[in-house]
Amino acid sequence: MKYFSFSLIVTFFGLIVAAFWGFERGGVSLALNMVFIVTILAVMEVSLSFDNAVVNASILKTWDDYWKKLFLTIGMLVAVFGMRLLFPLVIVAQTADLNLMDVWNLALNNPDEYSSKLTAHHAEISAFGGIFLLLVFLNFIFDESKKVHWLGVIEEKLGLLGKIEAISIFIAILSLLLALSLISEENKFAVLMAGLWGVVIYVGVDIIGSVLEKEEHDPNIANIVKKGSVGGFLYLEVLDASFSFDGVIGAFAITKDIVIIMIGLGIGAMFVRSLTIYLVEKGTLDAYIYLEHGAHYAIGILALIMLLSMKFHIPEVVTGLIGVGFIILSLWSSLKHNEKQKESK
Repeated sequence: MKYFSFSLIVTFFGLIVAAFWGFERGGVSLALNMVFIVTILAVMEVSLSFDNAVVNASILKTWDDYWKKLFLTIGMLVAVFGMRLLFPLVIVAQTADLNLMDVWNLALNNPDEYSSKLTAHHAEISAFGGIFLLLVFLNFIFDESKKVHWLGVIEEKLGLLGKIEAISIFIAILSLLLALSLISEENKFAVLMAGLWGVVIYVGVDIIGSVLEKEEHDPNIANIVKKGSVGGFLYLEVLDASFSFDGVIGAFAITKDIVIIMIGLGIGAMFVRSLTIYLVEKGTLDAYIYLEHGAHYAIGILALIMLLSMKFHIPEVVTGLIGVGFIILSLWSSLKHNEKQKESK
């Protein structure tokens, strides 16, 4: 429980703020309704980002305390306030040619218009996030050095394709070009550029990490990179951002109140952080060897859903259930594997 104590404190104060916000605008009934909506949003965020926590933990487990604390503190602020509050405001400000304060006032006083301006750019957001997450999935699948294979020989054969240089980028760009057929002609260029930025950011973060790691003659840099790096930090931040897109856009289907959305998704993000810490410190990924696989397959499905959502409406509950389903299935497979290992001894 100690891993989730801070998240529970944030939840308590978040619900109080939500109740006060609702009470000021409509009395007790609206206050209770706001508390209920915040709870729904928090649960939705956790279900959508559960696989994100597993992937984060798989990376963080090899990092030293400095980088772990940096990601789980500064990274938390970026995830909660940056992606769930500031990022949507920036999108609307850029497209509507308004400053941030004007957009904030619009979000508070005319939430329907604010929501419509944000969701009008759903295709570009989905293209960027979908392509980035697709690359995360593909590079896990096409990793020839991976020793554990959840799907046995099928996964092993797919891993051998990693010998083909840039195969993940080829498939990602091909997927983006195919996805363009789902949208109207006037939006294709904007969506294409957003998707290509997803590729550029993914490769750019990888380059930063590689450049730093090659500077091994410098002992200071070598020590910093040993179990964590700027490249790794940026990678996890962009990964977090890609996961948050889906939750932010989906939240507007539940409520148009930007304050309630921020509180609900912020609480959910806090629990995802707590879950990440729990998985790292308890060594859960080592005990359940297929859990990381389940998370990456869930990421692959989420990437596909994000690309398809440019034309088709796919309820967030479906996305969340699929992700949780893969996690549960991989956990069950891990337990079966552990039982076989015990029996063979």
